[in-house]
Amino acid sequence: MSLEKIMAISGKPGLYELKTQTRTGFLAQSLVDGKTLSVSGRHNVSLLSEIAIYTLSEEVPLAEVFDKISTKENGGQAINHKSSKDELEAYFFEVLPDYDEDRVYPSDIKKVVQWYNLLQKNGHTSFAAEEEE
Repeated sequence: MSLEKIMAISGKPGLYELKTQTRTGFLAQSLVDGKTLSVSGRHNVSLLSEIAIYTLSEEVPLAEVFDKISTKENGGQAINHKSSKDELEAYFFEVLPDYDEDRVYPSDIKKVVQWYNLLQKNGHTSFAAEEEE
């Protein structure tokens, strides 16, 4: 499973895997409960491979951030995304010390941690190879 086929859909919880294209949009399968969802062109969809995190010097691709979390946790689960704002910020600072605190909000950190844990739970643990492709 590549981050190229994993997406976040605005207004829908969790992450979805792109399954097939249809005449009016595409079908996506939830990584949370496995249900298939028809997604039209009106939905706001973000591919994880297109998302980056602001640092003080550059934008770091999400795959690279996931790889750093995976390295820190030895491939295991990260901190719970429901932890306090301060705990999440301290954790993210350990993972990405130069992230831009003015442009990366606590809600963004919460999403990154939640997405990482969801991907890890679904057996998606290799991120480094994807960013080199």
